[in-house]
Amino acid sequence: MKRHHPKTAKLSQSSRPFWRRAGAAALLACTLAGAVPAGAQEPTSNEAVLNFVNADIDSVIKAIGHYTNSTYLIDPRVKGTITLVTEKPVTKAQASQLLASALRVQGYAVVNTGTFTKVVPEADAKLQSAPVQNRAIRGDQVATEIFRLNYESAVNLVPVLRPLISPNNTVNADPGTNSLVITDYADNLRRLAKIIASLDVPASSDLDFVPIRHAVAIDIATMGNRLLDGAATPGQPGAQAGAAAAGATTLMADPRTNSVIIRAPSQARATLARQLIAKLDQPTALPGNVHVVYLKNAEAIKLAQTLRAVIASDSATTSQSGGGYSPTNLQTPSNPAGNQSNSQTGGGLTQTQGPLSSQQNQSQTGPLPTGGPGGFIQADAATNSLIITANEAVYRNLRSVIDQLDARRAQVYVESLIVEITAKRAAEFGIQWAGLSGDGSSTYRVGSITGFSSGGNNLISQLAQRASGASAAVQPPGNGINFGLFRQINGQLTLGAIARALETDSDANILSTPNLITLDNEEARIIVGQNVPFVTGQYTTQASGGAAGVNPFQTVERKDIGLMLRVRPQVSEGGLVKMAIYQETSAIQDQTNPAGIITTKRSIDTNVLVDDGEIIVLGGLIDDRGNNAVEKVPGLGDIPVIGNLFKYQNRDRTKTNLMVFLRPIVVRTGEQSSNLTADRYDYIRGRQIAAQPDRSMVLPSIGTPVMPALQNGRPMSGDTLSRPPAPVAPRSNNGVQPGNSPSNMPLNGAPQATTPAAGMPPGTPAAPTTGAPEQLTAPPQNTR
Repeated sequence: MKRHHPKTAKLSQSSRPFWRRAGAAALLACTLAGAVPAGAQEPTSNEAVLNFVNADIDSVIKAIGHYTNSTYLIDPRVKGTITLVTEKPVTKAQASQLLASALRVQGYAVVNTGTFTKVVPEADAKLQSAPVQNRAIRGDQVATEIFRLNYESAVNLVPVLRPLISPNNTVNADPGTNSLVITDYADNLRRLAKIIASLDVPASSDLDFVPIRHAVAIDIATMGNRLLDGAATPGQPGAQAGAAAAGATTLMADPRTNSVIIRAPSQARATLARQLIAKLDQPTALPGNVHVVYLKNAEAIKLAQTLRAVIASDSATTSQSGGGYSPTNLQTPSNPAGNQSNSQTGGGLTQTQGPLSSQQNQSQTGPLPTGGPGGFIQADAATNSLIITANEAVYRNLRSVIDQLDARRAQVYVESLIVEITAKRAAEFGIQWAGLSGDGSSTYRVGSITGFSSGGNNLISQLAQRASGASAAVQPPGNGINFGLFRQINGQLTLGAIARALETDSDANILSTPNLITLDNEEARIIVGQNVPFVTGQYTTQASGGAAGVNPFQTVERKDIGLMLRVRPQVSEGGLVKMAIYQETSAIQDQTNPAGIITTKRSIDTNVLVDDGEIIVLGGLIDDRGNNAVEKVPGLGDIPVIGNLFKYQNRDRTKTNLMVFLRPIVVRTGEQSSNLTADRYDYIRGRQIAAQPDRSMVLPSIGTPVMPALQNGRPMSGDTLSRPPAPVAPRSNNGVQPGNSPSNMPLNGAPQATTPAAGMPPGTPAAPTTGAPEQLTAPPQNTR
């Protein structure tokens, strides 16, 4: 192969672009076809020696593209010269990789899209359609890869990997899926994959069991998790929570042994947790065995009744086995003077002459007794808390039961569809006659009238009203087409015959969608209708002389008329919902009946089983009724063809289809409840916006009320439903706001969260939460 002198290369890349491109092409042609010097390797038909010295980048890219049969798209910002020389023959793939490496040194990147290759500045490579998770891509091509982590937090790895990535490329973390999205050169991505695999390993944690002697393990674990680096902070989604907990200290309570299990990433952290537990596990300084448990979800009054039954059964078993005593033995048979019963807390015991009273009497002479296997439980409805008087063993057992029962109850959102379709067709036809002979001077007259009750306005009543002179009271003809035959008598028109034909066709489509939400195993009811009075009795006194009665009165019973849905759901662990349902649709049919108001009623009372989110049909009705009536003059009405002049025919058919469907949706979390509320909220808000009046050239624009938009489940700031800011209380001299204890002092200007755990009083400082402050706008549209 010939070696070109540098001066020759410079001359070939002279001033004009045409000569530069021509020189590069000629140079590549000479390289491919020239003779190989002594000692050089002979290139094959699929190999070539590259020899570009200070050549134009645009020309070199086009030449190699021609050699490799590849299409390159060059960004206009890609300019300059490049030197690309190989001492040995290279294949087409090697030539493409060498070009990408040489361009990377110049600050340009090669992005392979599959059908063609782009050459762009390195800073713009991450914005191109680079291959995603294609391990076949190698060399200096830009690609994007997603790394899903199992143990380590993706957010924590971003600052570790950032220095290892080109400044113009990116690395981002997705906390929701605990993943890393990295855009960089393919060779560097393979190196980063090995680094990430080495870092994403389960943390070596130490497990330790610490028995609790004086306190309750559940309380120790709850408080310890709050004090130790917030490891048990709830609310972190999915893999992020697992990754965060892997490198943190976690305390878990074992109610059966009253022990705390420590899981720590290192021995030092485990020692710190044991020291904290030892400081918290101290005997109480308060006399007696009185404990206060604050509930989160359960109702104190009902839970107290359940726990009393548990204590009663346990104590009865102990009493039968020959040891201990039952709670009935702890109470005196009667209330002595001065000790009154107290039931104001709504669920406590009615007699207080038990251990609590005896302890108060003995507190002056010596220590209080610890009690036996039984205990007392009092419910305080005002604070929704339980006051338990029992020894430590009984209290620990009760706390285990309380923590399991004091769980968030599921809710059930019930949607129902009540569909009623009614089609009615009717037709009627008939003729009525009236004839009268003679005139005003005739002594006798002969007349004939045919009248049918179903024929609209009866002809007999029409003539009677006309004869009596009550012309203003004569009713107009009935519906449909009416043909009349008139005769003039004494200057007045008299109706002699009337023919009437009518056909009706009506359809009704009624869709009602009542829906409601209720707690698991709690009855809910919705009524949409009227409260109608029904007279059930009346009395009137008779006056003397046949006068009207005096002091009349009526007894009235009011009933709900309309649409009513009553449901009680019960959710099982597998998502199956058992529901007791009563659905009723009623309406007023006739208010003119002398006996009283007539109503129609359709109801369903049933119990069903249905899966969460599934639709079930509760029942329905398919009613098809037909009626065919004929009124005729005997004899004349039976004559073929002519008989139709002496009859009135009426026929109709009514078909009704009624179906009731129901769909329960189990709502277990606050997020599901918020999404459901936002869906219904946006639906009704959209209907309000659609009902806005159109603009008018003559009427002013006054608008109609519109609900404010939602953002993060709350009305946007500035809207009518926005909550006003809380008033700022004046500060005292010591910097503490009145009514706040130092433990509730604001952190960085924001009040500290004080959501108590089970067994912790309100006001106990919660672990500080992080993240952006809540902002006040609107989520999804109706999905059904």
